Amino acid sequence: MPFRKPHQTSDSKYIDTKVNGYEIGPKGLNIIWGNDLRYWKITQDEYAELIQVSWLEVSGKVSVERGKTYNVKFDVEVKANGFGWENTPVLVMAKIGKKGSYQYKEVRLACGKAQTIPEDYNNLTVTVGGQENDLELHFGLYEVWSGKWKGGLIIKKAEVKVT
Repeated sequence: MPFRKPHQTSDSKYIDTKVNGYEIGPKGLNIIWGNDLRYWKITQDEYAELIQVSWLEVSGKVSVERGKTYNVKFDVEVKANGFGWENTPVLVMAKIGKKGSYQYKEVRLACGKAQTIPEDYNNLTVTVGGQENDLELHFGLYEVWSGKWKGGLIIKKAEVKVT
């Protein structure tokens, strides 16, 4: 039986370049435990559905240009029977370059609700400096601190747009 890596790695075919940025489908993201069917599955709509994990780490990266500002968002939904989200902050994080400092927004997820996170009034924006040499924006959705088991999250897409 061949070895199958437990973590899903980004497939660039699912990173769609738009006029003003990128739309990244779930298969275009790195998902910790994403290849292990005990924890995640890909739905018929090609969404990533979380079965259960205690360590939520979904990340990606895209190319960016000097002097531009980018907005990072995820379109998600928590199923009505989702669990582990109550009183559990989730962070949407982004940084320029591998060595950059993360900026982040804390969000709360609610069962039975589709959301774009962070919400429009609380945008996560990152500006690429004019002297920056590492022109990749690293971003992600994280909940790795509580140790709580959680499930029922559906990730529809991530977006990185020029503001």
